[in-house]
Amino acid sequence: MATIRKEIQINAPVAKAWDALRDVGALHSKLVPGFVTDTKLEGNARVVTFGNGITAREDIVSVDETLHRVCWAILDQIFRHYNGAAQVLADGAGCRFVWTTDLLPDELVPAVEQMMSDGIATIRKTLESSR
Repeated sequence: MATIRKEIQINAPVAKAWDALRDVGALHSKLVPGFVTDTKLEGNARVVTFGNGITAREDIVSVDETLHRVCWAILDQIFRHYNGAAQVLADGAGCRFVWTTDLLPDELVPAVEQMMSDGIATIRKTLESSR
């Protein structure tokens, strides 16, 4: 099983970053606009449409208010296993955004890693743009 971890420093208050991350139905407007073009909630899941046309159904596993962490799983697509987690940590006047994904099969790592790199860059741009 592969693990991909992306971490980035963001010049925005942790409260602002957490507000965007914890709103699991607003990825397309609060956290990664353009990278994600639509998010629809369906019970305990969200259906995410990415800018590249890919759609994923992500079951929300947890939204942890204390740890500022959201965890999700993809159960019904090309993955044999997919677990994602993102967390916001205070770091001086700004914050650190940490995104980790565990997945199978390993052949999907390059594509997922590229999407995560693009996504985390969009997160930084979005959160820093309207401080």
